[in-house]
Parts: sequence; C-alpha cells; structure tokens
Amino acid sequence: MQQAINHSRRRLFRAKISPCNAVRPPWSLPEEQFLNSCERCNDCITACETNLLKRGDGGFPEADFSHAECTFCEACVNACNHGAISKNTSHQPWQITAQIKSNCLAQNKVHCRTCSEQCEQEAIQFRLAPGGIALPNLETELCNGCGACVASCPVSAIAVLPANEKTL
Repeated sequence: MQQAINHSRRRLFRAKISPCNAVRPPWSLPEEQFLNSCERCNDCITACETNLLKRGDGGFPEADFSHAECTFCEACVNACNHGAISKNTSHQPWQITAQIKSNCLAQNKVHCRTCSEQCEQEAIQFRLAPGGIALPNLETELCNGCGACVASCPVSAIAVLPANEKTL
C-alpha cells in the first residue's frame, strides 16, 4: 500500500504555489481525500465511455472537457476499487458549472449557438438583445457540469470551473 502523499510539500518542490484546479471524476471525494485514496491505477480512465478522463498531474485522473463530455454513466464509479470515486446520491456528481468567456462569438456579434444546441439541460439559452443580437444566458442552477458545450465551442470560449469560481 502506498503512503499518503504530502501534497503541499510536493507542490513546493514542483514550484506549484497555487492549488490544483483539476476537475476530478464525477462523485470523487474532496481533493485531499481523493489524492490520498486514489491509487492511480487508471481503472476509471480505462472505463470512461466517452474518454473524458485522462491521466493528469501526478498520474491522478482528471476530466478533459476539450474533447469529450460526461454522460454520468457511472463507469468510473464502478471501476474504482479504492474508494476515491464513490457515488453519493445526497449530492451532485460535481460542484462545477460552465462559464462563458468574453471571446464568445455571439458576444462579439458573430452568430453562433453551438453551445446551446449541445446542452441537454437547456442551461444555455440565447436571448435577443438590443440591435438584434442573440446573446448567451447561462442558468447556472440548471448546469450539471457535463461539459458538452465545451468541446463544441469553435473558439474555446467555455470553461467548466468550480461553481464558486469565475473566469476572467
């Protein structure tokens, strides 16, 4: 069995001053508990049906929304035998939400509604604004953090971040 990792020490030696902002698999334990429980076996990565999960910093799994979305199929939960990912029905799979950045085509007067077309939750709606331009409106309470809108955006104007964090 592996020893617990001292992550603050690891960040010091790797010159990482800011905390890790990787999005872990859905239903993961809180970050420190996840890092101490995860054996970096890649079982969840292999099981992921959409190839959303990849091997990230330190070999820990993280979500890469630039190429895939999460369908909440629970394959990663079922594959994890170490307890780092465990479905808890008392809370959402993630505490993350999509955020639209200023380089959004629609916000720059170019017709585009790709993100809205990909959003099954209908969290992104376009509302007509003065001048006849339809602008995206993100209802964060409807967003489940699946990331379907991220990969579809032609200018990478959507990020999936912790619900309490704002983009630049």
